[in-house]
Amino acid sequence: MKTLVDRIEQYIKQLLDMSLKGSIELKRNDLAAIFMCVPSQINYVLETRFTNQQGYYVETRRGAGGYIRVIRLSIEDDAELEKMLNLASNKKVSQQAGECLINRLTDEEFLTERENVLLKAFLDTSNMPIEAETADLFRSHLLKTMLLCLLRENI
Repeated sequence: MKTLVDRIEQYIKQLLDMSLKGSIELKRNDLAAIFMCVPSQINYVLETRFTNQQGYYVETRRGAGGYIRVIRLSIEDDAELEKMLNLASNKKVSQQAGECLINRLTDEEFLTERENVLLKAFLDTSNMPIEAETADLFRSHLLKTMLLCLLRENI
């Protein structure tokens, strides 16, 4: 059963899919009324499910004439894809950050759903026989290696 947050996220993504511009404008109160929740719940969804790292830019304007603009960012060229891979390998990568990157590459159709599931399984901390302190560093190296193998025809 999907949570309220999941349902709001899906609704916004469906609106984005239908948009020809790759962006949408919403009113926070209207969205809250649709889902019968408080506007702060909408804020939570936007702050956690529509970040730059996940491939979105959110612009908000408060007040009576306020709005929320959600823009889907796309990976325009191979240089951007390579930059994302380098960022993943130059630092520690948490499980959540790794999953965000994998989801974004799946949304951009660089990865298949099957590859998405496999990569997430490899990056899951519970599957790593090492201490939690070194897992993030190991995960970053593992993530870059696997993505380079899968994406080598794209870069």
